This record gives sequence, C-alpha cells and structure tokens, in this order.
Amino acid sequence: MAKIKLELVKLCKEFGELNAVDDVSIAIEESETMALLGPSGCGKTTILNMIVGLEKPTSGEILIDGKSVLNVPPGQRNVGLVFQDYAVFTHMTVRQNLAYGLKLRKMKQPEIDREIYKVSEFLSLGHQLDRKPSELGASELQRVAIGRTLVTNPEILLLDEPLSNLEASMRNQMRRELRRIQGETGQTIIYVTHDQIEALSLAHQIAVMNLGALQQYDTARNVYEYPANRFVGSFLGNPPMNFIRGKLAEDSGQRVVSSGESTMPLPAGIIGADMTIGSDVVVGVRPESLNLAAADNPGRFTSEVLAVEPQGPETVVTAAFGDSSFKVIVPAGTDAEAGGAITLAPQSDLVALFDAETGVRLMNSGGA
Repeated sequence: MAKIKLELVKLCKEFGELNAVDDVSIAIEESETMALLGPSGCGKTTILNMIVGLEKPTSGEILIDGKSVLNVPPGQRNVGLVFQDYAVFTHMTVRQNLAYGLKLRKMKQPEIDREIYKVSEFLSLGHQLDRKPSELGASELQRVAIGRTLVTNPEILLLDEPLSNLEASMRNQMRRELRRIQGETGQTIIYVTHDQIEALSLAHQIAVMNLGALQQYDTARNVYEYPANRFVGSFLGNPPMNFIRGKLAEDSGQRVVSSGESTMPLPAGIIGADMTIGSDVVVGVRPESLNLAAADNPGRFTSEVLAVEPQGPETVVTAAFGDSSFKVIVPAGTDAEAGGAITLAPQSDLVALFDAETGVRLMNSGGA
C-alpha cells in the first residue's frame, strides 16, 4: 500500500467573513502528482500557502509523513515552492541562484558545486550557469526557478501556476519537462492551476475546487468522465459537458428524457428507484461521448442541426433538444448541415444524471 505523504484534514481558512478554504480534506500519496484545479479565487493558492507555512489555518490539520506541521516554521518543513512569476534573483547568475538555498543551509562549497552540477545537467542548464536572468528565455527562467527548489531536495514540491506566463508552445514543452522530472525523481508534487489541460496531462489525482470548497477528488480520468456534480462537468472539457434538461418519461417500456418534441433514451440502470415518471432531470453527456448512430441502434435519438463548425480533423455540431441545445464532436467530413438532422447515440457508461436543483450527480452509471 502506498505511503501517504501529505494529508489535509478538515482544513479551513477564514479572512474575516470570507471562507477562503472550507473544510477541505485530501490525502496525497508519496511520488504522486496532485493538481489543485479551479477558477481564480477558489482557494487553491491559499491551500498552497498553508502547506508551505506562509498562512496559518483557521482550523484543521496538515500532516507530512503522518506528523503535524502546523507549528513547524516554513523553512523547516522541507517543502519547496515554485512561484508563478519565476522569483529568481535578477542580480545573480544561474549558478548563484541555484546555490542560494544551499548556502543558507551552510553547506560546504564542494557539496554545493556537486548539487548544482547534478541539477543543472538534469534541467539542461549546464551551459547557462554563468548567465544572468536577463539573458535567458521564459522557459529557461522557469527551469532555473524549479532547479533552485529541486537542489534543496524538498520532500514535497509545490508549483503555483508555473506555466501561466509562457506561450502555448512553451507550455507544451514545459509540461513534458515536468512529466520527465516527476518520472525520474519520484518527487511528490502539488500543482496549482486553473488550466484543465495541465491538470489532466500532469496529475495522477485532481482536486477540483470552487468557492473554497472541494467539489471532487479523484483520478484524472474519473474527474473527467464521472464528474460528481455539474460544476465539475462544466469546468473540464472543451467544449464542456452538455447538460440536457427534460422530464423523465417512458416510451415503449424504456426510460427516456423528454423535452418538447425531443426524446433521448436513457441507458439501463441509470435511473434510481426513487425517481418517478415526470421528475425533472438533467442528463450530462460530453460532446465526444455522443456517437453517430445507425437507424437500428436502440439507444439512438435524432436532433435538428443548428450549426456546424469545422475544426480541422473534427467538426463541432450544435443540435437542438427541446428549447435548448447541445454540442457533439464528429469526424471531419460528416454529412451534417444546419437545418438538417443528425442521429446520435450516447456512450452508455458515460451518461450522467444530475439533480435538477442541486446539480449533484444522482447515480454513477459508469461504476467509477
């Protein structure tokens, strides 16, 4: 069984009347990358600051290797933090930046040189050691910032929106670098981001936050495919999950969702015993989980096409359901045009049912 490296227990942080972090409990295993994902102001960075010791929790507990660190000063927690804005010393060379934390620990110069060589080679900075930050590009600066933290051998590496200042191509490159670093070092990493692509591509586990509260904590796959509520489903995915409102009905013995003239068959087993015909429901299904269907497919339904948006190898089709609409991703060249019809069938294990009022998932049809 994997060892729990970091555990947050009922963690709360209040700023006056604002509950910035509200009763958050998370356990991160050793050598795991966990992403704190959510919109600006959801409490991600506040959690990071409490882990590192820059903020004191209002209540709750922070455990590293099973021991509380609430009364341990930031410099003694052996937790490394890499900021969004690089935070390198501009008057120092790369070598001096990397040596800074080691000198604070009063390491001898031969040891410092050995650690700098090891980290600079690992991050491909060996040929940049005598340059100043003003002579480096954005991705090199970010590597210096990460290297300055890695060289101190922290037990946990905290990354606060580390790629947000980079251009798209550089972000892709640095994502590959971060995956390599984690894979080769086995470092436990907590990664704060509002970018779902970064979270899904880098993290083993994702904690989705909103308004200070934890919405879902699960594997990256489960958070995407089996969202716990409508917020999670809407925050991840591009286009995001469709939410199709209607009433529960029955057609020839099969449960369906109906709105106006539109009807969608529901997979067997998705309906809870407490749900009755006529109940208001919200069906959640991702655009890529709706497939073109043949006329003999029992799970099919037909909708009017409202818009067609070619996007290279695929096409995004907007279709009608009752008085609302939904999106579906189909292969490029699919015979679809505005005003025509499209016949679809949802991938049954990826259909979700949500409470029409609270937005909470009613039943986990995928068995995640």
